[in-house]
Amino acid sequence: MNQILITEKLYITPELKRKKKLYKIDFIISVFLLCLLFSYYIYAEYDKYAGEKKSQEILSNMQFSGEAENTYMYDDTTIKIEDNERIVVILADSNSDTVIDPENLNSNNKVPTKIKPKDVRKTAKGEEYYTIAQISIPKIDVNYPILDHWSDDLLKISPCKFHGADPNEIGNFCIVGHNYRNSKFFSKVPKLTKGDVIKITDTYKRTLNYIVYDKHVVPDTDNRDTTQVTHGKREITIITCTNDSKNRVIVRAREEGV
Repeated sequence: MNQILITEKLYITPELKRKKKLYKIDFIISVFLLCLLFSYYIYAEYDKYAGEKKSQEILSNMQFSGEAENTYMYDDTTIKIEDNERIVVILADSNSDTVIDPENLNSNNKVPTKIKPKDVRKTAKGEEYYTIAQISIPKIDVNYPILDHWSDDLLKISPCKFHGADPNEIGNFCIVGHNYRNSKFFSKVPKLTKGDVIKITDTYKRTLNYIVYDKHVVPDTDNRDTTQVTHGKREITIITCTNDSKNRVIVRAREEGV
């Protein structure tokens, strides 16, 4: 019996002790990384929820100018982006930061819009923005304000104007929004089909219906859908990312009845 006990004890060698210690360390590291990843996921989900809440707050407080239709004042502190400049179609989701090609994009992405209203807001970093329209898509239960320009921070708050004409004006009003692969922002936009209705209400309380006439997917370097050649018609272009964030979903719509 003593011989057997001594033999079993000999199997617990220093090498086995060292491996056991390493296994413990690996386990602790694995648990730490798991907690870190879980914390990041919780933060990302909270960030999405906070953006949705902020967007709906802005929508509920949306102000209208009350001025007569077709009477406009323009803020001349911005520079118009020429139609022949290269505009990169963008939009990644919250899990992969928004991708922008700085070499092909004018650093001043604002275009002339109606004079700033009284409800100018600021992000936590001090960036000013305001609402220029409301987008409503009944089929997919989308109802959001459209902010006057885009940036990484603003895209987390609500869909934004990317390029082109003012809301409900002649030209191509281009709008970008995140695809969070849930029910928020433009996540359901890829489900739209030809004939679906998109409603745009501007700050003059004009609501126009736009009918989807085309949907396709392009690489993030394809800028053709931002064209302002509309042959005198009112159009909108919605831009969001595909579910894998590798390409961009483009939905184009034209004013109803034209």
